Amino acid sequence: MITNPKIFLFLLAFFCFTQAAAQSKTIQTDVLIIGGGASGTTAAIQASRMGVKTLLVEETEWLGGMLTSAGVSAIDGDNNLPSGLWAEFRQKLRDYYGGAAAVETGWVSNTLFEPSVGNKILKQLAVNNNLTIWYKTVWQSVKKIDGGWQVAVKKAGKTSLINARLLIDATELGDVMAAAGVKYDVGMDSRYTTGEAMAPEKANDIVQDMTFVITLKDYGKGADKTIKKPANYNPDEFKCSCDVSDPSVTAPADNNCYQMLQYGRLPNNKYMINWPKCGNDIYLNLIEKTPEEREVLLKEAKLHALKFIYYIQTALGYKNLGIADDEYPTADHLPMLPYHREARRMNGLVKLTLNDIAKPYDQKTALYRTGIAVGDYPVDHHHLKNPSAPAIDFVRIKVPAYNIPLGALIPQQVDGLIVAEKSISVTNIVNGTSRLQPVVLTIGQAAGALAAVCIKNNIQPAQANIRDVQQALLDSKAYLMPFIDVKPEDPNFEALQRIGATGILKGTGLPYKWANQTWFYPELNINEYDLVTGLKMYYTNLDDLFPSGNLVTGAFMVKLFAKLKPGTTLLQMNRILAGAAINQELTGQTVLSRRMVAVLIDTLLKPFDIPIGFDGIVKTTH
Repeated sequence: MITNPKIFLFLLAFFCFTQAAAQSKTIQTDVLIIGGGASGTTAAIQASRMGVKTLLVEETEWLGGMLTSAGVSAIDGDNNLPSGLWAEFRQKLRDYYGGAAAVETGWVSNTLFEPSVGNKILKQLAVNNNLTIWYKTVWQSVKKIDGGWQVAVKKAGKTSLINARLLIDATELGDVMAAAGVKYDVGMDSRYTTGEAMAPEKANDIVQDMTFVITLKDYGKGADKTIKKPANYNPDEFKCSCDVSDPSVTAPADNNCYQMLQYGRLPNNKYMINWPKCGNDIYLNLIEKTPEEREVLLKEAKLHALKFIYYIQTALGYKNLGIADDEYPTADHLPMLPYHREARRMNGLVKLTLNDIAKPYDQKTALYRTGIAVGDYPVDHHHLKNPSAPAIDFVRIKVPAYNIPLGALIPQQVDGLIVAEKSISVTNIVNGTSRLQPVVLTIGQAAGALAAVCIKNNIQPAQANIRDVQQALLDSKAYLMPFIDVKPEDPNFEALQRIGATGILKGTGLPYKWANQTWFYPELNINEYDLVTGLKMYYTNLDDLFPSGNLVTGAFMVKLFAKLKPGTTLLQMNRILAGAAINQELTGQTVLSRRMVAVLIDTLLKPFDIPIGFDGIVKTTH
């Protein structure tokens, strides 16, 4: 027992000091990622794999965000574009369930899985000595400091300060970038601002419908898992929910309740309930609400979803389908997060518009050259629950497979920050396709690659060499260009991707149902005129070379390289082709394929190394 009051006061002060220190200890890291959702997880994996010390903070105890914690466990799009970490994740799912067919359980997707399984697999992929993950951690504030950022976070009631050289906002709604002072847009853009003819005349603050997804499980014949009747339940709200007609075509209602439920059927007799037509979509714009206001609105979204579940169990007669009790670590067995289709959209170094993805080669800029993620889904907007939304038939807008430019991840005038998830710099219309899961996964991987390149070179994101970031992604078997016919296992994948990203050889886009396409056609031929026209964007000494419309031959390549790489011989070209696993002897009369041309140009000229700006324009010509 302490009797001396001075000693007692000293010990009390020391105790308070040590407690305060423990409450506000400062952690140092190279890269801090806020949000362990789809993009935050892949950003963390990529940056750490590139040897950069990375810290990821996530408010739940899961990784994956919309893929897992929000229950959207049916992948929309990019089935034919297995890019980077998206491909790794998909393969792990296939391995777990027993092959590709085992995850093709519902008609909305080629890859469906139980959310808890998705979380486990993402955690497996995230094991890395350079990566630390703090779960159940909520960020509280961000501020700029010398050398980077200081972020206050709270975990288990204790506050910690994190000093990071570089910060990635991977939150669901872009909350961190807003707190950091980044300028952004919310809602629909005016066509006069974006140049998109399909956009409304006047801008507005209307965002897409959100959904509180629920995972059901078949408890077997005779089971009765009917939930308590939700407050204010009205079955008329859901009377058109069995319409399974395709919104991308003009067709009458096709009422098939069984088919509606098969939409999101998951392995092991579970069901993802994420249905737009008179289902659990709801219009709530909570992007700029306070946390307290959001909590109130989310209760409304959850109640609406439970009403739909009650309708399925009672009006449709599926009382054996109950809320899955083995998925989420929540008291009510419901997901931890809602499914946000739309967030703040920052003003980045560039802004991707519908015109850029519809006709990438016809714009004044060439954003396709700076591509770091790919997508093939239509422009899919959900506005059925908001009668005030303009009557725009978004899903019938025709686009090919496309890519996301690197500059869309970098804000204007705010250094040291990279933005991912759904808050990248795209227009409201483009958000309807860039929001899909595999696109967001690959956006996150690109954010991680950009962060690693910046840390290693001690530069800001706006100073990054675009080609360095792209090559890091190629090293990870990620796509730059959305070429459906050149897979990562192709021995010439990197060369064809690099040449495609220069624009010397262009792809051919094709809008196609719910999986749009862009083809490289590697085995087709190319004529002299098109080849020289492409090369002239990078090389100035071809003006006295007069190409014809004839197909490119070995003799023409000798003539071409005499201008661009003097001393190149047919023998040397044959060695290059053989080394690239192209087993065709090249003579003067041989007509070359686009594959052969791309490999020769990539190897001998290396045009991919010529600097470009974030607008895709070539900075220097040779």
